[in-house]
Amino acid sequence: MSGPPSKRAQLMGTGPAGWALGVVGVVGAALAAGLDGTGARAAAAQDWPPFVLVAGLLLVGLVADDDGLFEVAGRTLARASANGVVLFAGATVLVALVTSILNLDTSVAFLTPVLVHAARSRDEGERPLLYGCLLLSNAASLLLPGSNLTNLIVLGHLHLSGGGFLRRAAPAWVASVVVTALVVGVAEHRSLRARARPVAERGAVPIGAGIVAVVAVTVLVLVLGSPAPAVAGVGVAAVAVRMAAGRQRPARVLGVLGVPILAGLFGVAVALGTLGRAWSGPTVLLAHLDAWGTAAVAAVASVLVNNLPAASLLAARVPHRPLALLVGLDIGPNLFVTGSLSWILWRRAAEAAGARPSIARASLLGLVSVPLAMAAAIGALALTGSR
Repeated sequence: MSGPPSKRAQLMGTGPAGWALGVVGVVGAALAAGLDGTGARAAAAQDWPPFVLVAGLLLVGLVADDDGLFEVAGRTLARASANGVVLFAGATVLVALVTSILNLDTSVAFLTPVLVHAARSRDEGERPLLYGCLLLSNAASLLLPGSNLTNLIVLGHLHLSGGGFLRRAAPAWVASVVVTALVVGVAEHRSLRARARPVAERGAVPIGAGIVAVVAVTVLVLVLGSPAPAVAGVGVAAVAVRMAAGRQRPARVLGVLGVPILAGLFGVAVALGTLGRAWSGPTVLLAHLDAWGTAAVAAVASVLVNNLPAASLLAARVPHRPLALLVGLDIGPNLFVTGSLSWILWRRAAEAAGARPSIARASLLGLVSVPLAMAAAIGALALTGSR
């Protein structure tokens, strides 16, 4: 169910577009440093922890995937589901949990093929799980700082622990996940009613380095205020053990990390973060907006420049409504493929599994789900007094 290793290694592969983004990022960061060295250093200090964290989480996800942890979860879900609706509900919970603990990029990269094959193993339509994986990964990235890189960029000003952020963001997270799942489920209800057949038993939950690493990073993210170095250390250690045993190749590790893409996004984020420190326009604009307006501006900015650079620009100075800002930055990318890195990873993972993902269909579902999910999340924040 995991798919051929040769294809899975390409999930964050570095094609021409990836290298082009890397060059743009390096040039942008260099220009920012030359024009405003102090601002560029401040932007880099704010932006590096999220990228180090996601690198560690992707490495942990790679080891967990090699252990078959995701495959077993998908097969168990398919076997335990009485019908398509139950399967979709279970997939929603699985995606939400993996996204929250291991980051949305890990979720789309490793769960997309698992869910596609889980649907096919029951002779059910794959569209609800295919599009649900993408949209729910973004929508479910509000719960913990490490769930989305944008969370860490914005929360750099607040100095909250993972547990503290969870308590404030949980109501918005629940609202966002539920509304997004309902939209996808209703839109793809015909596939959920397809005939299903039993799934054969296969294996138990693998107890190995993968699950140990997952538990370790979960504790670190919840307990530490700045978990990036520790999480990265866990990821590097887990992969190093595999490589020492000859069970992992450097080429696949680098392919999963997608270093040029991460470096490019980091460079663009530093450049826009430097701009946000030199130009007060974004801060003044957000200061005059309520929570609804803040989320809307963040969503639009995510689609225009990607949510990571948008977060660096809009949170270059202390934001007035950080949680509302994150609602737009985390859920807004579901509007279009330019919104977040997760779209690229999702499409590659789906194609590696033999699916034919439609950007147009995903965007249409996003156009419906994003306003509703954002409204529900902002409403939940208002009811609990968070902003």
